[in-house]
Amino acid sequence: METPERVKRNVADLHWLATLLTGRPEIATELTFQAIAPAEDANAFFSTWMHAWSRRIAIAKALAAVREDLARSARQMAVKGAEKFNFPRRSWTLEPETTKADLERALLRIDIFPRAAVLLLVFERVPLHDAAILLESDPNLIREGLAAGLRELTTNLAGMPWKSGVTGSNTNHEEHYVRPTPIPS
Repeated sequence: METPERVKRNVADLHWLATLLTGRPEIATELTFQAIAPAEDANAFFSTWMHAWSRRIAIAKALAAVREDLARSARQMAVKGAEKFNFPRRSWTLEPETTKADLERALLRIDIFPRAAVLLLVFERVPLHDAAILLESDPNLIREGLAAGLRELTTNLAGMPWKSGVTGSNTNHEEHYVRPTPIPS
């Protein structure tokens, strides 16, 4: 059986994901509560499966809520193509003080279509074919969105001022540091 603390973490995680996908915390709250699976079963396998299913529901509902914005952003990306970016210097590395709130700010500065591509393909590890269905877009355009989103995320993280203090939507005022993870190929 899941502990109340684990349930709270799962709900907060779903809300964070829905906020990043929609860019709108108020919509994310409603979507999160719609997607939450009841935690009545004591079976650990079933509980894990229901959590994963809730996550898929939250993703689908979040993308449906911003369908028009995604389509507009995808059209703009298809028209304007690759942009020139000022990349950080080659020696740049992610600061150890980078928090989850910093990552959130960096992601929310990215237009919705490339942000969704990054979130789905990198953070959620959704296969490209499934992402194409979820985003109702061509896989090649999603690849372009992923590349643009990753470039912009890197640029945003490199340009952040590293000052202490409470930032982002971290409501419990703890700092959650970002751990480097390999990007799947």
